[in-house]
Amino acid sequence: MRSSLAEAQVAPHTTSPSRIAATRHLVRRTACYALPPAVRNRYALSATPVDRPAVGLARLLGVKRHEWPALIVAFIYFFCVLAAYFVIRPVRDQFPAAIGSKELPFFYGVVFIAMLVLTPLYGKLVARYPRGLFVPAVYALAALVTLGFIPLFQLQDVLGVRMLGVLFFVWGSVFNLFVVAVFWSFMADLFDSEQAHRLFPVIALGGALGAILGPALTNRLVHQIGVSGLLVFTATLLASSIVCVLWLSRWSRAHPVAGDEDREQRIIGGSMLAGAQRTLSSPFLRRVALLMLLGDAVGTIIYAMLADYNGATHSTRESQIEFLSAIDFATNLLQMILQIALTRELMVRLGPRYPLALDGVIKAATMLAMIAFGAPFIAAVAVVTRASAYGVFKPAADSLYTRVDAEIRYKGKSFIDTTVWRFGDIVITLAFNALKSLGTALPGFALIAAAGGLASGWIGWRLATTPELAPDQSRSSGA
Repeated sequence: MRSSLAEAQVAPHTTSPSRIAATRHLVRRTACYALPPAVRNRYALSATPVDRPAVGLARLLGVKRHEWPALIVAFIYFFCVLAAYFVIRPVRDQFPAAIGSKELPFFYGVVFIAMLVLTPLYGKLVARYPRGLFVPAVYALAALVTLGFIPLFQLQDVLGVRMLGVLFFVWGSVFNLFVVAVFWSFMADLFDSEQAHRLFPVIALGGALGAILGPALTNRLVHQIGVSGLLVFTATLLASSIVCVLWLSRWSRAHPVAGDEDREQRIIGGSMLAGAQRTLSSPFLRRVALLMLLGDAVGTIIYAMLADYNGATHSTRESQIEFLSAIDFATNLLQMILQIALTRELMVRLGPRYPLALDGVIKAATMLAMIAFGAPFIAAVAVVTRASAYGVFKPAADSLYTRVDAEIRYKGKSFIDTTVWRFGDIVITLAFNALKSLGTALPGFALIAAAGGLASGWIGWRLATTPELAPDQSRSSGA
């Protein structure tokens, strides 16, 4: 702009169209600042090109120009994370199907012990290093451990199905909880709450696409490349995630969150057990933990019933994996539809409390429908409730972490998403087996799960108004 004006001054008789246009643009922008603010804002003359939403797709999504690169890379990042997980998830879930839901308390018990060991270590890592170091370290370690299972699967006849099942079930659960939880903590650290409402549902679409591709590849390739090939593919996707993390860290330095410009280099500090301590002392985290346990109660009951149905109707490991892959594919297709058509509109227009409450209503309605349609309907119930949990509930709940401090964002969230979740798994599966031994049938379990869904909807409605949350920037700005 300055060079154009200078050229006009040096060569006043030049009639170049570009120079004339540049001079006129400068005059218009200079004049606009003499207008009253209300008039200036009305015609959007004060907005810079960076601040103005672009046309077309960007206007539809509400994405500002400087956000596009980060949105695209975050989309790819979540695609890689969930594709990696959903490639190996059917492999993990066929072990309970092969052994039976009665073994789930043992599986979850081992996972819970692993979480008790790993969560303080993760807390120590978060306390000592900036996010630009510890986030890539988590993904690098996950890739190496995944590759380490290749020789174990080749020794399955020596180890036995139960031993290998416990080891891989533990790893698959740890992978899910830490790798996915770290992703959303990282996203909450990159954006403020106003950006989260606009961008998180779009970013979640990347995960939905990855979650669709993952089981589709597993379904198609498990008979051709075997489990070892699937594990190599998973590790490759995790390596791609590291590249995305490094790029997003660089973008964050150029576009920091207002009021927290040193966030990229910040070392959180604190105790390695701070996640547990903050969960007990924070009203917000206590509500999140209770909401997690109620949602887990519904999900675990469905998971156990689905495992029994899968084991009863499919006799081979490959057919069980294929059935679970089909369910994952349908789940994530529906999840993507919900994110496009429903979640983002609710979050932008009404805020996160509406999708948080809606998820509980969906859970309750589908469980009540299963009473009418019977056991074969369990596959449809699993698809709908999981799609709602990750397509409606998850983006809304994770957007709230943009309104809390870094220790809650990384340590508190991780503690709830790992240790609290797996503790709930143990309690719920033990209760499930106890009720089965007492003769509780499908209608009884469906009613219990429906009650849990309604309770989670009520708590979700209240969660978004917890006093300790910072003001919602999208609400205060009138979005």
